[in-house]
Amino acid sequence: MTEHGPVSSLAEAAAVRGIMPADIVKTLVVRRADDDYLFVLVPGDREISWPKLRALLGVSRLSMPDAGTAKAATGYERGTITPFGSSTRWPVVVDATIPGRRVSMGSGRHGVALGVAADDLVRVFEAQVADISEPQAP
Repeated sequence: MTEHGPVSSLAEAAAVRGIMPADIVKTLVVRRADDDYLFVLVPGDREISWPKLRALLGVSRLSMPDAGTAKAATGYERGTITPFGSSTRWPVVVDATIPGRRVSMGSGRHGVALGVAADDLVRVFEAQVADISEPQAP
């Protein structure tokens, strides 16, 4: 666990944690349908590839809920969302670039990050691992 003050960017978060931006994992809440969500985990320097994720899930439409809906679905505020301790155990999809290394991710509290072995993360959540991201646009 790493505790730090408020940060305003991925680069700043990586610097205070002493890691590379790619080693920070973003936990994003994605809505498939009303009251049907999932956690999507992607490295900090990448973003969701919506076509890849839709194809993986076999759906034609996905969306990201607003901050209030995400909090209601998970129990966490944006910027702190994690599958650990979520109010509902939603499915987890992990980008294929994450396994095999140690990563830092949200803990449910602002200014506190968890360091975890990505392979343990996949195992604990019985996560689906797939190619679902692309490099972030500059």
